[in-house]
Amino acid sequence: MTNVVHEGGCLCGAIRYRAEGTPYNVNVCYCTQCQRHTGAVMPAFAAFTLDRFTLLSGKPTSYRASSFATRQFCAACGSSLFWQRDGDDKLDVFFGTLDDPSGLAPPDDQLWAEHRVSWVPDLPGIKTYPRERGSR
Repeated sequence: MTNVVHEGGCLCGAIRYRAEGTPYNVNVCYCTQCQRHTGAVMPAFAAFTLDRFTLLSGKPTSYRASSFATRQFCAACGSSLFWQRDGDDKLDVFFGTLDDPSGLAPPDDQLWAEHRVSWVPDLPGIKTYPRERGSR
């Protein structure tokens, strides 16, 4: 694990966080829930294990859009912040909330490509799954 520190937060600054080291995974998700949660056609995530994540200030609001995961956002400004599968020891951080998203590697995966908007091209050299990771 490297000593790289990634910090980020919401638009209004009420919520700040820190994630350390290299992410477990980096991905783009084209699912319709992520699109609606963020208002973006291709939200990107960096997943960190919980032992490398610290909430520095504020308290995100949670919302369950599915039976298996929770989404978190800032109640004050509406920024989409985190996604976590129930019982998982990893937290997916929305790339757009990082202070320096360029400090992370490009995505490993493209998930839920069957919902990709027609004018968004496939990202070359990045594994593509029609649905969840592992589907073909």
